Amino acid sequence: MGNVNEREHVQRIAEEARAASGALAQTSAEERNGALAAMAAALRAHAEEIIAANALDMEAARKAGTKESLLDRLMLDKGRVEAMAAALEDLVALPDPLGRVQDARTLSNGIELERVSVPLGVVAVVYEARPNVTADAAGICLKSGNAAVLRGGSMAAHSNEAVARVLADAAASAGMPHGCVGLVASTERAAADELMQLHGVIDVLIPRGGAGLIRHCVETSKVPVIETGTGNCHVYVHASADFDKARAIIVNAKCRRLGVCNAAETLLVDATAAEGFLPAALAELAARGVTLHADERASAVAAARGIETQPATEDDWATEYLAADLAVRVVDGVDEAIDHVNRYGTKHSEAIVAEDEAACEAFLARVDAAAVYANASTAFTDGGQFGLGAEIGISTQKLHARGPFALDALTSYKYVLRGSGQVRA
Repeated sequence: MGNVNEREHVQRIAEEARAASGALAQTSAEERNGALAAMAAALRAHAEEIIAANALDMEAARKAGTKESLLDRLMLDKGRVEAMAAALEDLVALPDPLGRVQDARTLSNGIELERVSVPLGVVAVVYEARPNVTADAAGICLKSGNAAVLRGGSMAAHSNEAVARVLADAAASAGMPHGCVGLVASTERAAADELMQLHGVIDVLIPRGGAGLIRHCVETSKVPVIETGTGNCHVYVHASADFDKARAIIVNAKCRRLGVCNAAETLLVDATAAEGFLPAALAELAARGVTLHADERASAVAAARGIETQPATEDDWATEYLAADLAVRVVDGVDEAIDHVNRYGTKHSEAIVAEDEAACEAFLARVDAAAVYANASTAFTDGGQFGLGAEIGISTQKLHARGPFALDALTSYKYVLRGSGQVRA
């Protein structure tokens, strides 16, 4: 960082978190749950203050011409503040991830060995335009005994500061160590880059945002990174699909919320199903304001029914739109569909709609993604929907954590050995 004061600020927040992490790891589940309940109550008590701060961010974002899907991710109202509070209370109800004995046995030398779950330590989360991440990340880190260092994006600066302040004060009032929830106020990239250099202070860094942010963190960080990948997700309609079921699934996967990583960005349809399925499906998507980027065969079907499309390019197959756009391609069978998904997908969430069990099982077995679905919307890829509680993100990597990762993924383990004087020959 060019600014010495900013660099010192980032280092201070991280070092306070490091100091807090040792004490936090020794707290009981009851103590941490009490703090989470206090944090939830504080969000409700300060809802008007948080919403007022968010209004400043929303006004600035609108003036900057921010697209509607990102404005939706940014916006907080009473319902969304209540949802943040409820998510913290959901964490209270979950089992304690710490102190779990994962393995226990007596070695041949008589030493009693146990493998016990422990916190990672200090978790830094670098994220963009979703202020609810501030509460989710703080809560899940505290529940799992980790200190959190949060650095949000400039678009949500006022919102993040308000939420983090409320949560940090509530946690401290409930007896948690000072510094267990820290916010880096600077939204300059240099502040995030400074966090990435603090190997030995920060234990793990988690980016949440677009492909550019994630790539920058992976390439820059000296701290181990858990990638929360982009979501170029597909819905594939097999020749055997129930068309009504398939239409409901693609509309939900695309239109439920445009700016989320589990939204479908490409529709693949078997050539033998194209004439029967595409007209009604594309008409409904178009009626909902979705721009259709179609290949030649899909365009021909659409044109015959007066449905407007745009020619799909190679870039469309690889694009995470996060907007009212959908790529559409006609494929020749399940093998071509799987090849397309594995070539262009981001290993996030992929779905097949089919009544043919063999086709479903082939897709589920051969598609390389964190979550693969048969006859269900990709919108379900979510920690809460998976019964994991509030999530830090959706990991698209294969080491340590994959898919929605929550409490267990923020723990490691250590071996605890109890002997009676044994020495090794």
